[in-house]
Amino acid sequence: MRLLGGALRAVAEPCFARAVTVVSFTVTLSSLAARCCCRLRPPLSNLSPAHWSHLHSLKMFNSCGVSKFYHSKALTSPYPGSNIERSQVPEDKVDWLTEWKDYNPVEYTSVSVLAGPKWADPQLSDKNFSPTFNERDGEVERRSLNGLYVVENGRPRNPAGRTGLIGRGLLGRWGPNHAADPIVTRWKRDRSGNKIAHPVTGKNILQFVAIKRRDCGEWAIPGGMVDPGEKISATLKREFGEEALNSLQKSPKEKEELEKQLHRLFSQEPFVVYRGYVDDPRNTDNAWMETEAVNYHDESGETMDNLPLEAGDDAGKVKWVDISEKLKLYANHSYFIKLVTEKRGAHWSEDPGPECHE
Repeated sequence: MRLLGGALRAVAEPCFARAVTVVSFTVTLSSLAARCCCRLRPPLSNLSPAHWSHLHSLKMFNSCGVSKFYHSKALTSPYPGSNIERSQVPEDKVDWLTEWKDYNPVEYTSVSVLAGPKWADPQLSDKNFSPTFNERDGEVERRSLNGLYVVENGRPRNPAGRTGLIGRGLLGRWGPNHAADPIVTRWKRDRSGNKIAHPVTGKNILQFVAIKRRDCGEWAIPGGMVDPGEKISATLKREFGEEALNSLQKSPKEKEELEKQLHRLFSQEPFVVYRGYVDDPRNTDNAWMETEAVNYHDESGETMDNLPLEAGDDAGKVKWVDISEKLKLYANHSYFIKLVTEKRGAHWSEDPGPECHE
């Protein structure tokens, strides 16, 4: 069992149980070593469930503050691209803190993942595979954007709760699978170039570039997976170019011009909308999606006017979509879009909803 890199392993092991691996990447190694030496505490395997509470419920932030979050789309059947039915998980049994001795999830990992493509981990039974969870493992980022996650019996455990399915499904990595979602927006304008306001709320209408996914037919933000060693900023620009502008099929000259326009858009100061767990139908108990959703706003509209949309790569269609609460998008992309409207002061709902109270 690995907890920390070389020099601290001997210091850290007496402080932690060997049955469950947990590492915090939000503190420095020196401070962690100090805590291990100065604070004697029981092994993690002996702690009561209450001590684990901060590891099991995720927090999602909105204009009203923090709310507890549990997934729902990660409980749906059949599993995408298969006829596999998840074991049913009642709402009151999703949380790992809730004891459920009869929990019997189905095991499933897609043949496409088991084939061993470069973007996928081997099976944990592979003797040559010994991943370091909760750390950066070579070029593979195995740290979660939500902080700590539990590794039990050698398998990482979904921080949002049970899903009714173990294994990796369609996901390549054990534990977090990192993606990046560029939300490119502009104001909706009339033929004279004036911003168009919603007739009820009086707020200006925001538009974003949406793609229709080939795999499930749902509309979504044009994002994708972060390649090993790749910076998030590079992933955001690359995925937008590939999916919304069909950059992979452009000629060298067209790519050069496209790169100039994309640089203009993506070099501006971005608004990080969300970082963390995604309620994705591909999630399992041992593998889950996380993303960094970032908004790039074209205030004048001039940059995007010179970038004709063209679906490519994983996208079936691409278009500008008016933003409102009526949007039905893939995973929890609607939530990300709502946060953008709050940031930009744009229209979202005709119903103002309840006021936020502390």
